Amino acid sequence: MAGMAPESGGGFITASANADFKKQLNKVYAWYTGGFFAFIVVLAILEQMGLPRNWIGLIFLIATVGLYAGIGIMSRTSDASEYYVAGRRVPAIYNGMATGADWMSAASFIGMAGTLYLTGYGGLAFIMGWTGGYCLVALFLAPYLRKFGQFTIPDFLGARYGGNLPRFIGILAAILVSFVYVVAQIYGVGLITARLTGLDFTVGVFVGLGGILVCSFLGGMRAVTWTQVAQYIILIVAYLIPVVWLSIKHTGVPVPQVIYGQQLAKVTEREKQLRTDPKELEVIQIFKDRAAAADAKLKDVPAAMAADRAAAEKKLADLQAAGAPVKEVQDAEKALGALPKTEADARKAYAAAKSAAEARARPLGGMPAHGQAFAGNPDGTPAEQKAFNDSRRNFLGLVFCLMVGTAALPHILMRYYTTPSVKEARESVTWSLFFICLLYLTAPALAVLVKYEVFNVLVGTPFDKLPAWVGSWAKVDPSLLSIADINKDGLLQLGEMRLGGDIIVLATPEIAGLPYVISGMVAAGGLAAALSTADGLLLTIANALSHDLYYKMIDPNASTSRRVAISKGLLLVVALAAAYVASLKIADILFLVSAAFSLAAASFFPALVCGVFWKRANKWGCVLGMVSGLVITFYYMATTQPWMRGLFGVEGPIADYTWFGMAPIAAGVFGVPLAFAVTIIVSLLTPAPNKEVQDLVEHVRYPDLKPAR
Repeated sequence: MAGMAPESGGGFITASANADFKKQLNKVYAWYTGGFFAFIVVLAILEQMGLPRNWIGLIFLIATVGLYAGIGIMSRTSDASEYYVAGRRVPAIYNGMATGADWMSAASFIGMAGTLYLTGYGGLAFIMGWTGGYCLVALFLAPYLRKFGQFTIPDFLGARYGGNLPRFIGILAAILVSFVYVVAQIYGVGLITARLTGLDFTVGVFVGLGGILVCSFLGGMRAVTWTQVAQYIILIVAYLIPVVWLSIKHTGVPVPQVIYGQQLAKVTEREKQLRTDPKELEVIQIFKDRAAAADAKLKDVPAAMAADRAAAEKKLADLQAAGAPVKEVQDAEKALGALPKTEADARKAYAAAKSAAEARARPLGGMPAHGQAFAGNPDGTPAEQKAFNDSRRNFLGLVFCLMVGTAALPHILMRYYTTPSVKEARESVTWSLFFICLLYLTAPALAVLVKYEVFNVLVGTPFDKLPAWVGSWAKVDPSLLSIADINKDGLLQLGEMRLGGDIIVLATPEIAGLPYVISGMVAAGGLAAALSTADGLLLTIANALSHDLYYKMIDPNASTSRRVAISKGLLLVVALAAAYVASLKIADILFLVSAAFSLAAASFFPALVCGVFWKRANKWGCVLGMVSGLVITFYYMATTQPWMRGLFGVEGPIADYTWFGMAPIAAGVFGVPLAFAVTIIVSLLTPAPNKEVQDLVEHVRYPDLKPAR
């Protein structure tokens, strides 16, 4: 059990030295924050003097990534304690900020408000799950794991349960969870970098990757920690300023979190009007007709293909005969060339057209009422009752998976190894929750404020008088915003607009009427969120391979410099692999992120909680519990998630593989209970851990029972 003795006091530096270090940090980051505001002011002045927008985006990218690179270079180290746990001297408040940045992924920063805009009440599952998870961290894990004094989560599993098998399973689980999560972050990095600079998405992925590597590669956890503090300051300022300004614009109140309920009531009243508006009903009927036409084509695909080709050829011939403008003729030629060539392609195209039309052939552009708790009706028809029960079950299941997954993510738990003491580890969780809540309590208000703007300013406006931001975003990316006069009345109806969730945060400055420099700042904030999380995840993977696999299992005599060098080399390999996968755009970013939480919940949470609170838990219970939880969770995802079904060749209706109506995003609801049950049953059926381990577990939980070993 060497190396597992719990730490009792102040880490590696004295309380006085820690206080001096904290004062120095306060001074450095105060100057940094002031400098950031000065930078924004200077850019705003230059914009008024005529600085082009693409230059502003490029300056933001170069300045912020250069800043992070500078911190990484100044924090470079080959010392094992500094590289793996930042010397265990990060004050609680700064560790809370670093954890907040580590946590604020691209999905949180960019996608949270968009999800709430599109799904209303249902999106609160993410906020409840993610913030609630930190309560579990504070109560069940952070202080106890810090007291055990290891470097990584697999390190804890190997020391607590004994032998290399638990450690190896932990390594595999950490790599799987972190790799899935980091692919989503690097995808976000590419997306934001491309929008800031105008580069191709794939190029943006690898440009952003340079900003990630220069921090974690050079200085490990020390560099990542101080970079993440800097990134948190940028991302929270970038998020709050536009929302506060939009709140002032609509209500005159600069605290959007307070005015949120009042605006929601107005949105709800407007929703009732839009549901019965004759123009909206007209648009809905047009989409119903389109869905019916696509369905008719699916009943006789060959005939439909022939009719489509004949119609396209006739249109082209008519345009040519009438001497139409060249562009119209070229568009007709492209439309003819784009027609499906095979029956299989045509069937797929008709099915997609039917699905898209059906999605928009509903009130409010297919969105649920913002304040409606669940779909369906508990007192309605059997179908409505089923929809209500499934919706409620999935909401609660998702909250559960996100809470438990948050409490088990290796890159988050690693942060609490960096504090000087157990007491500061607990305080650090409180600070983490505070800094995270600054954004998470703002996101619901932002969603409602933007929805109020759309419902009351955009809807009913003539197409030629729409705000400039609508046209500019429609040109940037039609998947984020597209409008079309479906009923040809010249006025925009809600059903005629398709709004992607990612646009909500990124377009808020323009919606609020702020200068473009604030849009650049928001994009820089999103980039900071993605980079900070990617740094932590890549470091988790590299450390699991270098420290836990190489040093602990292959070469225990390896020198410190060799271990750190191997970690840096592995970091580079893993980062390039993740960037390549992200560049393929293989799956939905929200699914990738949520999948990581379910996988972490099913694999780590039962093993960690039993390891801390139940001294009878043993190696075989841990190993079989983790494996069973992972396998059942992964199996459910593979058989019910469309992209994964295609990847693994799963055939047949999804309903045949669905259990209790649960969506694949909440697959952890099956893995966590199974892992707990297997861990407990197997531990009871096999020999107990030795007395030394059991005494140590008791001491970690109850330090006054016996002296520390």
